[in-house]
Amino acid sequence: MLVREGKENMSKPLIIVESPAKARTITKYLGKSYNVKASVGHVKDLPGNKFGVDIENGFTPHYVTIKGKGTVLTEIKKAAKSASAVYLCPDPDREGEAIAWHIAEELDEDRDNVYRVLFHEITEKAIKEALRNPGKIDLNKVNAQQARRILDRIVGYKLSPLLWEKVRRGLSAGRVQSVAVRLVCDLEKEIGQFVSEEYWSLTAKVEGKAPPPFEIKLIKCRGEEINIPDQAEADRIKDILSGSEYVVRSIEKKEKKRYPLPPFTTSKLQQEAARRLRFTAQKTMRIAQRLYEGIEIGNEGPVGLITYMRTDSVRISKEAEGDARKYIKDNFGHEYLPAKGVEYKNKKGIQDAHEAVRPTSAQRIPEEIKEYVDRDAYNLYRLIWNRFVACQMIPAVLDTTTIDVGAGEYLLRVTGTVVRFAGFMKLYKEAGDEPAQVMEEEEGGVIPQVAEGERLNLLSIEPKQHFTQPPSRYTEATLIKELEEKGIGRPSTYAAILSTIQDREYVEKKEGRFYPTELGVLVNDMLVEHFPELIDVTFTAKMEDELDEIEEGRYEWTAAVGGFYHPFNTHLEKARKEMRNLKIEETPTDIKCDKCGNGMVIKWGKLGYFLACSAYPECKNTTEFKRGEAGRIEVIREETTGESCQACGSPMIIKNGRYGRFLACSNYPACKTTKPITTGVPCPEVGCGGEITEKRSKRGRVFYSCTRYPACKFAMWDKPVPQPCPQCGAPFLAEKRTRGGGSKMVCIKKGCGYREE
Repeated sequence: MLVREGKENMSKPLIIVESPAKARTITKYLGKSYNVKASVGHVKDLPGNKFGVDIENGFTPHYVTIKGKGTVLTEIKKAAKSASAVYLCPDPDREGEAIAWHIAEELDEDRDNVYRVLFHEITEKAIKEALRNPGKIDLNKVNAQQARRILDRIVGYKLSPLLWEKVRRGLSAGRVQSVAVRLVCDLEKEIGQFVSEEYWSLTAKVEGKAPPPFEIKLIKCRGEEINIPDQAEADRIKDILSGSEYVVRSIEKKEKKRYPLPPFTTSKLQQEAARRLRFTAQKTMRIAQRLYEGIEIGNEGPVGLITYMRTDSVRISKEAEGDARKYIKDNFGHEYLPAKGVEYKNKKGIQDAHEAVRPTSAQRIPEEIKEYVDRDAYNLYRLIWNRFVACQMIPAVLDTTTIDVGAGEYLLRVTGTVVRFAGFMKLYKEAGDEPAQVMEEEEGGVIPQVAEGERLNLLSIEPKQHFTQPPSRYTEATLIKELEEKGIGRPSTYAAILSTIQDREYVEKKEGRFYPTELGVLVNDMLVEHFPELIDVTFTAKMEDELDEIEEGRYEWTAAVGGFYHPFNTHLEKARKEMRNLKIEETPTDIKCDKCGNGMVIKWGKLGYFLACSAYPECKNTTEFKRGEAGRIEVIREETTGESCQACGSPMIIKNGRYGRFLACSNYPACKTTKPITTGVPCPEVGCGGEITEKRSKRGRVFYSCTRYPACKFAMWDKPVPQPCPQCGAPFLAEKRTRGGGSKMVCIKKGCGYREE
């Protein structure tokens, strides 16, 4: 079906893709022989102002044209009328199939000349090959998308109004997102219930006949694993070890191979980009989409740099395998090249429609594109390229030596690992989930030569106190890993899940880790009580499996939706009657109102729980509080600033609002004057005259910007400090937080580079 370039045609074939970027790249490869249009995403969806699903008639959806897409559809239909053929080429996944189906439904054309074409990579060869082998729309895939969309509409449209009534207007609930919130809440509960236990370790520094000295760690006593609960026991054992003779009991040397990891799936790419590059999942997918659709590379024009980025397969084509092997042979040599290509097998049940995420050409090394892309795009491409090429390299060879040393009835051990041959590790090593995690070969140093039976000299013994640690809160990487392992969501949805739970203010991120908000905990507890199946991990994973079965043609989509809807509706009707109503709850306290003397009650509002006078509306006094030991209510005293209100002269106090701290008149509600908290640093923009103030983003992250916004758009994440730079004389420095929890002062003036701890 491919039209040859330069051939005259009465009418051009029409290619329809989602994005203008992809359209530009395809036009570059196909020339003027084709007419390429972009739908700019979905063109039809369920209506925004009503339910749009006919429950009584088999869950029939009522689709409408998305606002603003009428013109796009009109242009596509006009172009289709004169086209010799129509090729529907949205992304090769469920959403792309639904876009193609909706466009096909709108075309008044003979269905025989409308084709579905899948582009797994945006390269000239792949595009032309796909156009030679067009197919038809996969209705099973469309039905899987419809089922997911309708399930989400049922939950969102039916449950959200209940939360508006019982908790706060504007809240929403999601079928999959609510389970993600539950994971975060359950982990927080586990952390809160964790009881830390003390334990001690003992490390001896010894020396043999050959230097240097080395350290051995106490591990056993009389053949049993040792547990040292306190300092008294540690001191007792130390005294014994101080007078003991140290003899090498055994030396074990092993050769160990470490094999390369498979090329990236979507989730593994998101996890590794979060660990190494500090990217959110959403940012990773946004950049990967650009790399897939095409980046302007010098005189070449737009070039698709990676394959399709939504996949859970580790498969790569024989052509791609050969491409990587050629690069390895030419640039690393035969010693890094296995005898044959390395094949990676998918786990059972994995969708294998797409290859793994890989570069479209191993020959296009990251350095070649560096000058044409921004730093983030370069770093992500380099990560994908390195992992892909490394997956076809020889395993690394490690030499591990373990020395056991006896000291009376005690056994001490040291293990050292040395890389004998780097293999694939010359190009790529996976990062750990936690910052403290390092590769095994970096844990042990070089051990000096000793012999079995050799006596060692004791140089020192160091007891060290430790405490067991609670489980770590989720990072972007570990939450995606948890969702994947539990079968919650699919590769295309992880980024949206993490973004949504933060946007809805159920979860917030602090220093890279997820914490449930007070609102998130409350809503989660209410959903767990009244909708146990809805946010049950196993049940949600089963629903994802059913969507996969629909896509494979093994399950009817209406049966899946019906199986969910009927029990859900029963729970919904019951919850309307029995769910607690936070909006009207009042919990009495023994605290008296400082305005009128009546008792204060705990109430729920837009910003969470607060204390309010029980004499409302006659007395409108409110204040914040916190819970002390044993849950005791403690009033948070208003923080005065020494500044007076410009309107009435009353003292200004610091208040906490939805978007962070601000100054407010203490005479509220009689005077409602407010103003931002200034840092005392003038805006550095020339001629601005504003000041830098503290603000909070929608995600809850503190940042600093000019008081003259939007006229001045200066903003920064690090806190400005009114202290001139001693190196260049800039009017202020910035306080930058370090990963270890400390901070350093830096100069933000370009080219200065001043910093101090």
